[in-house]
Amino acid sequence: MEVNKDEPSVTTLEEFMGMKLEERSKLPKARVKKLTRLEAELKRKEEKAAQIAARAEEETRQRLEAASLVKIELDKDLPTPNECKIRDLKPMLGKRILIHGWVHHMRWDGKRLLFIELRDGTGFLQSVLTDDLCATVDAITLKRESSVKLYGTLAEDDRAKGTFNGYELKVDYWELIGSSPAEIENILTKESNVDILLNNRHLVIRGTRASSILRARSLITQCFREHFFGEGYVELTPPTLVDTQCEGGSTLFKLDYFGSEGFLTQSSQMYLETGIPAVGDCFCILPSYRAELSSTRRHLAEFHHIEAECPFIDFEGLLDRVENLVVDVCARFMEKGADLLQTLNPDLKPLKRPFKRMDYTEAVEYCREHNIYKDEENKIHFEIGDDIPEAPERKMTDMIGEPILLCRFPAEMKSFYMKKCPEDPRLTESVDLLMPGVGEIVGGSMRIDDEKELLAAYEREEMDPRPYYWFTEQRKYGTCPHGGYGLGLERFCCYLLNVYHIRDVCLYPRYRGRIEP
Repeated sequence: MEVNKDEPSVTTLEEFMGMKLEERSKLPKARVKKLTRLEAELKRKEEKAAQIAARAEEETRQRLEAASLVKIELDKDLPTPNECKIRDLKPMLGKRILIHGWVHHMRWDGKRLLFIELRDGTGFLQSVLTDDLCATVDAITLKRESSVKLYGTLAEDDRAKGTFNGYELKVDYWELIGSSPAEIENILTKESNVDILLNNRHLVIRGTRASSILRARSLITQCFREHFFGEGYVELTPPTLVDTQCEGGSTLFKLDYFGSEGFLTQSSQMYLETGIPAVGDCFCILPSYRAELSSTRRHLAEFHHIEAECPFIDFEGLLDRVENLVVDVCARFMEKGADLLQTLNPDLKPLKRPFKRMDYTEAVEYCREHNIYKDEENKIHFEIGDDIPEAPERKMTDMIGEPILLCRFPAEMKSFYMKKCPEDPRLTESVDLLMPGVGEIVGGSMRIDDEKELLAAYEREEMDPRPYYWFTEQRKYGTCPHGGYGLGLERFCCYLLNVYHIRDVCLYPRYRGRIEP
């Protein structure tokens, strides 16, 4: 059969509808008949939809017109309300209260009954508006995320959901403070991809789970401070704008500091060390920055570093302090954050001591025995001296199924300031704490306390010692054995809250490819 090249190729109804009669006449009659029928059906649907929309618009106009005549007033004869937060509601049962917040969810039951789940940042409260309260213009145009002021009596209702299940606010008066547009319902959906969610992070964090994670992170940070203060540590605030490197030049963020070269700190450790002759055991909770090209679920360019330095300890003492910190903070959070854990990670169990202690050489042997490969595709095993990357390391940790204090790494794998093992100078008195499901959350070591040894380390790493004079002189003016560690707050939050991706425990995550909003 010969193809007519002049005959237009039509594959869609949309193309057919855009054709002129002359163009349609060139099509096969069967195709014209089918497409004409589809065109008529579409027009009927469009006409019906237009009629429905017109009726809805008219109903809305009439409803708004009627609503404009409805006025509600605050009844001054009612008892003066107690202004409070949702977190403080329990003693308010049966009392009249005033509460401010945002419409988290809303549901109409007919035209004279409106249920609002109110969020005030401390919790959620079911509230019910009846009769004229939900017949005003503000009520019928109310949208999710509007901010409101509610007056009413707190009552018991077994069906009510919220921070305190079984509590409901019977509203007797309310005011709209800040409206929200209808588009709020279409910005974020269950199908929204990661970029849309991150671009609209300012809205995502209002969600039940996201806001609970932020509250939990705050509480976890509080637990760290309580642990340190309880153990007699002093909190210091080292600078985050620095002129030296700490963890290697390849991950430094450089900047112009008034005409001089500066960097965003990779770690506060070196400055924190200078604090120990002044205040003894000390810690800081500050951001650190790593210009790493990694894009894994546990890497950030900006993260919060919980760091501590301790004088007059040995390596075993350092391991004990790391273990004690993690076990104690976990226990504190499980007690203080029990309500948050019910929704975020109800299966979290207290950590048991002692943690498994494993040397780096043992880890290499474990990987070889359990077929955890350096090169999975070619089945190449790890050798002594190989760095064990994130994925194999996490696989080993998950197989073992308990926290691991991984110790004594080869010197060439670790930072210049780490002390050598007295029994084997090829190794360092270093440790990484590995947690199931997350991997490494702590890195620490004993620090070189001999001035000559530190100067030799600068030379070996081809580092100019002059900018580090203040760090070197720690060994000149009354040196002492000392050690310390850094814990990644976000990774630890992922472990406690059972969060898969590290970005989800940040207010606004910063990692390779993302610096907005």
